[in-house]
Amino acid sequence: MEYCSSGSLLSVLESPENAFGLPEDEFLVVLRCVVAGMNHLRENGIVHRDIKPGNIMRLVGEEGQSIYKLTDFGAARELDDDEKFVSVYGTEEYLHPDMYERAVLRKPQQKAFGVTVDLWSIGVTLYHAATGSLPFIPFGGPRRNKEIMYRITTEKPAGAIAGAQRRENGPLEWSYTLPITCQLSLGLQSQLVPILANILEVEQAKCWGFDQFFAETSDILQRVVIHVFSLSQAVLHHVYIHAHNTIAIFQEAVHKQTSVAPRHQEYLFEGHLCVLEPSISAQHIAHTTASSPLTLFSTAIPKGLAFRDPALDVPKFVPKVDLQADYNTAKGVLGAGYQALRLARVLLDGQELMLRGLHWVMEVLQATCRRTLEVARTSLLYLSSSLGTERSSSVAGMPEIQELKVAAELRSRLRTLAEVLSRCSQNITETQESLSSLSQELVKSRDQVHEDRSIQQIQCCLDKMNFIYKQFKKSRMRPGLGYNEEQIHKLDKMNFSHLAKRLLQVFQEECVQKYQASLVTHGKRMRVVHETRNHLRLVGCSVAACNTEAQGVQESLSKILEELSHQLLQDRAKGAQASPPPIAPYPSPTPKDLLLHMQELCEGMKLLASDLLDNNRIIERLNRVPAAPDV
Repeated sequence: MEYCSSGSLLSVLESPENAFGLPEDEFLVVLRCVVAGMNHLRENGIVHRDIKPGNIMRLVGEEGQSIYKLTDFGAARELDDDEKFVSVYGTEEYLHPDMYERAVLRKPQQKAFGVTVDLWSIGVTLYHAATGSLPFIPFGGPRRNKEIMYRITTEKPAGAIAGAQRRENGPLEWSYTLPITCQLSLGLQSQLVPILANILEVEQAKCWGFDQFFAETSDILQRVVIHVFSLSQAVLHHVYIHAHNTIAIFQEAVHKQTSVAPRHQEYLFEGHLCVLEPSISAQHIAHTTASSPLTLFSTAIPKGLAFRDPALDVPKFVPKVDLQADYNTAKGVLGAGYQALRLARVLLDGQELMLRGLHWVMEVLQATCRRTLEVARTSLLYLSSSLGTERSSSVAGMPEIQELKVAAELRSRLRTLAEVLSRCSQNITETQESLSSLSQELVKSRDQVHEDRSIQQIQCCLDKMNFIYKQFKKSRMRPGLGYNEEQIHKLDKMNFSHLAKRLLQVFQEECVQKYQASLVTHGKRMRVVHETRNHLRLVGCSVAACNTEAQGVQESLSKILEELSHQLLQDRAKGAQASPPPIAPYPSPTPKDLLLHMQELCEGMKLLASDLLDNNRIIERLNRVPAAPDV
């Protein structure tokens, strides 16, 4: 086979950067390669019998990607699915409990083993790759407490994927999920944990076979990931679905991770509203990344990222010079330092996503303000131009007939509607000013996030710590140190401890505290946004109702004016044949003047009706535009 120049999976996991497991992308590469390798072995009827990270070699492909290869077939043999073997091989931490009992505990037993023993080893290997540690750990370690190691693996409850004994002669504690320090997203964990639970089964009757293992792992590997940032919760989610799934299935997957029901899910992507039709394929969702996710809106309370303080995982140096112990301690401290760096980046990215998402919401609300204000002002302009003419005063001087009284009441109602529209316009203007002020705050906050230098400070400490760690790594291979070298070693220990303390201080004070403060501020801003959106909805409804009512009032007024105009024409025709009426005690408009006025008023009302009809068409179109997201 080709030369694998990058060591083994074990050497990758032994690196301090991966003290808490592989990054998600690298873990998926391991899973894909191991599944492909095991599938090839089973197609050829081979059982490996010694699967472990040390027997999985790594090489780098032409495009810089990792490729992992199953190696070391010294213990392999041909074995069909229904065949058994009795010989024992393997590495004890990765051995099936039945094999462990005979090979490690030296207990006589006549059990025969099948091909599924490889599945147990794969389960332990995958857990190790995902978390950086073994799943079954007795007090003192697997090599020092073999009886408890066997107890943990054989007494493990169904569904548990890990077990540990925290203190000597203490109780066994079981885990049904991956630890919080794991770098895998909750979306991937939800897919992986059931697989681990079913291949880490002692009883072969309950353990999956290879066919089901290949089916379930292939299902994971065929899925695509959609990155979703819950703006209200301030958490980034990885949603794994099949490309052929519908939007409805995607929304249900989001619901499982966020508890936001599909009917309450509204999305933005790169500042634009995304209307997701449940029946269409999820392939229509835009390509997302961790830095460019879909932004999900809901009314949930911000909770932020849950994480374990790396300071809790920092070991202490022993006072005396012990080269091996000092190396192990430095490795553990450096691993916690890399975990702090990773968390610092995640927290900073979370602040950026919060501020960017709020900025987009501000833009959507401002656009809603502009559209509603345009409709309100247009309606108000037409109403004011019609009601502000001298024709309104002419109606007052007309004869006291019932139709004119109704017309005057209708015109009074139009004036009232104009006043309401005026107040709505003023209200929207004030909302725009409030949103502009909040947008300016967001700009300042984003500038502060971009100017943050905590990542650089942590990285600087890590670089110096890494240099000392490499010196310790070389020193541990030596039988001892001279006096001067020993003094330098002691000084390095002091400097290493000082750097670690400084790193954790920066993480706590510059990263965690700022992140927690940003969550509090974010929660207040989200409440303002939610209230503003509800307020705009009410104002928009008022504007729409005013336009609808104004159209109805205008139609009634036009009908009355047409009837009056028709009546005046008839009265004029009759008056030409009759004798002239007696002189009125008070001056009154002539039929000719009244007729002309009615005709002008009718034409004005028709123009107003046309304008109001246009406004209603605009409102209908706005109602078809997706509403601003619930926040």
